[in-house]
Amino acid sequence: MRVPSRIEEPDREGATRSGRSQGLATDDALMARIAKGDARAFEEVVNAHLSRVVAVARRALGSDSEAEDVAQEALLRLWRQADRWEPGRARITTWLYRVTVNLGIDRLRRRGETVEADPPEQIAEADQQRHMEEEELRSQMDAALQSLPERQRLALVLFHYEGLSMAEAAAIMETSVEALESLLARARRTLKQQLAGAWRTLLPDQGG
Repeated sequence: MRVPSRIEEPDREGATRSGRSQGLATDDALMARIAKGDARAFEEVVNAHLSRVVAVARRALGSDSEAEDVAQEALLRLWRQADRWEPGRARITTWLYRVTVNLGIDRLRRRGETVEADPPEQIAEADQQRHMEEEELRSQMDAALQSLPERQRLALVLFHYEGLSMAEAAAIMETSVEALESLLARARRTLKQQLAGAWRTLLPDQGG
């Protein structure tokens, strides 16, 4: 992949701003259609965003079934509240992530932050063994994530796993960038202690 030179940077930044504006306009148009009861527009949103909303919820909750429930509830709220959409204020992804995060927090508080994550032991050949080791590493990370305070966990999920910018993640969590940085720093320190040398392999690198 060609790395842009310094001369190209202003054009790239302008294209990024233009892309964001176009994205907002597209989202606003979709939401206007949904507000009128357009099922096809809602289907477009579901097809575009369901998998990532489920991923955010699963990382936050550590449960596939709960993640699917939360994702469905977030999308249903978007359908029901489409007539309240304020054009130009946010992307659909930002709105969905914020609702998903809030629903996840509600569930975490109701269930008292319980964690169950120990993969079963199996005898396997070399390739199966490697697969099991990879799965166990992922299980270790999921378990470590579940042990974090809820806001630290959600900060990691949004910034590291979903690849959002600091500003985007902070907006979704309704906090400042400085507070988000503090949450991430504390979460990383805890993960380093729990996961020893494996933490860099397990945690996607987003510049920190």
